[in-house]
Amino acid sequence: MDLPFQVDLQNKVAVITGGSGVLGSVLSQALARCGAKVAVLARNQEKIDRVVNTINNNGGNARGYSVDVLDQQQLLEVKKQINETWGSIDILINGAGGNHPKATTSQEYYGEKATQDTQTFFDLESAAVDELFQLNFSGTLIPTQVFAKDMPQTSGATIINISSMNAFTPLTKIPAYSGAKAAVTNFTQWLAVHFSKVGIRVNAMAPGFFLTEQNRNLLLDEQGNYTERADKIISQTPMERFGEAEELVGTLLWLVDSRASSFVNGIVVPIDGGFSAYSGV
Repeated sequence: MDLPFQVDLQNKVAVITGGSGVLGSVLSQALARCGAKVAVLARNQEKIDRVVNTINNNGGNARGYSVDVLDQQQLLEVKKQINETWGSIDILINGAGGNHPKATTSQEYYGEKATQDTQTFFDLESAAVDELFQLNFSGTLIPTQVFAKDMPQTSGATIINISSMNAFTPLTKIPAYSGAKAAVTNFTQWLAVHFSKVGIRVNAMAPGFFLTEQNRNLLLDEQGNYTERADKIISQTPMERFGEAEELVGTLLWLVDSRASSFVNGIVVPIDGGFSAYSGV
């Protein structure tokens, strides 16, 4: 991976939840390339090992932990291991999240022609909505409660949450995911104020449309071609393409470097190819 620019993260310890996903793995590798010791947290051990091995084989320093971000006791045990191995934590990237198919409508507009398999707004399962909100919001709050405890004692401590452009304007079909990411954005601002007197900066990144495991079925058909929804997204994106995971790295490095962004606190940075700026006309 080629970095857009280099920042010095030597002797810094970074924790990244959701660190084995399409986007999270790229962020993990970028932090390691800048010298940080990186703890990759996710659920799937095989994917975790793949990211950790890639980092270590390229001269970085990473360890992986299979963990549920909603389980505080598991996170506390991971924190204990990190502290014993590397010391206090300087950087937290809250990247765990995702959508849920049973919290997603089949229709963009109620009243469209329906089939037997159509999932309308009235068919959304409350348990799925609850699970989605827990993963995205509580999955940001609980890791922050655990890993940020080290930060008032460290210099240049920072937390970066992963929100979404859905938080600014909700997208059709995914009301619960849009609402959950809006909560992450609001929480980012709250945390920034709450921690402002102890030197912890809190910001967020809001990716636009990137192809990930969670949205692949919505954006690509079985042959790998763009779906109607994907074509609509591209038509509303001035840069006329989806983002590449590597295009998040520049914003990450800017926000994580206390020299470059020392007075930046409580913001959410859109990374969307102009999607939010385009009126459609």
